Amino acid sequence: MKIAIDARIISTTTGRYVERLATYLQRIDDENEYLVLVKKKDLDYWKPKNKNFKVVEADFREFSFSEQISFYRFLNCLGADLVHFTMPHHPILYRRPFVTTIHDLTMFSPIMTPGNTIKNSLIYKLKLPVYSYVFKRSARKAKSVITDTVNTKVDLVRKVSRFDPEKATVTYLAADKITAKAEAVKNLKDKEFLFFVGRAWPYKNIKTLIDGYAIAKEKHPELQLALAGKKESFYEELEAYAKDKGIKDVHFLGFVSEGELRWLYENATAYVFPSFAEGFGLPGLEAMIHGAPVLSSSATCLPEVYGEGALYFDPNSPEGLADLVNKLMSHPDLRRDLVEDGKKQAKKYSWQRMAQQTHEIYLDALSSK
Repeated sequence: MKIAIDARIISTTTGRYVERLATYLQRIDDENEYLVLVKKKDLDYWKPKNKNFKVVEADFREFSFSEQISFYRFLNCLGADLVHFTMPHHPILYRRPFVTTIHDLTMFSPIMTPGNTIKNSLIYKLKLPVYSYVFKRSARKAKSVITDTVNTKVDLVRKVSRFDPEKATVTYLAADKITAKAEAVKNLKDKEFLFFVGRAWPYKNIKTLIDGYAIAKEKHPELQLALAGKKESFYEELEAYAKDKGIKDVHFLGFVSEGELRWLYENATAYVFPSFAEGFGLPGLEAMIHGAPVLSSSATCLPEVYGEGALYFDPNSPEGLADLVNKLMSHPDLRRDLVEDGKKQAKKYSWQRMAQQTHEIYLDALSSK
């Protein structure tokens, strides 16, 4: 059988899921033919090791007319017995069997207003109904739907009418230890600091992190805050916010290397994940693997994923976050126990298991053609 994996997002943050899926499927299946579809710029991003896996160029932009028309023609010519769309956007006219992965429903959350996206607000308003239609059609027409968490599965059943919950399967993601040599971030060496890595979209709720940090710093003046992630408009707004509030020792690091990221995880006083909404929350698991105690928002799927490996606060309460920071810094035993609990929690997840479950979903879909 010929199985195509839509990996056009492989070099993005979410693309980690696709890359790990393709890598571990090679350990499971040496019989079926796999076509890993990537954009032209990513042709050398992932190299197959098995002869039954092949990288194929599919240079079609997401949420575009090209995706709906040219990609549709491309897929029909490809003649795959099954296509796995690893994000819920694809040609709506495509009729052959497919499965789709839905990572989250954040786009439908009230927090995702036009002002909460870096995209042009008018374009956002125009595209959202189209995205909603494609998303819901994908969920209804798919042979099977894969979600990263139970929370997303429940959300999907609640928000998509006429969706059969029996079609949805949860396949948890996992985290890997960074293999690059740790590289110290000069301004943070030998310092106590809170850490966050990721984009600064408003739903990530970094302003609450900054406010909570400022409160905790009153009791612990040596404490600093490190924010890593591509510098764009929202990070610029946060930098101006911290400056206007007179909040000191906030480091906007921008992009960091793998070695620097490892060092930040390994040396952070705590990793803080203040998000209002997530589909899985992979950075928190990465922090646990590297020995950072995790303080997490109690919103959406995060308690499901982090379990007893994190301490939780209301994402609307900077005071609640500051209280956890104070406890962690004042009680070394609490910090030590949290680090150990985090490592145990992270070990519960496996990319191999995720790929095995996905492979079983493929076989079920192929057998019910």
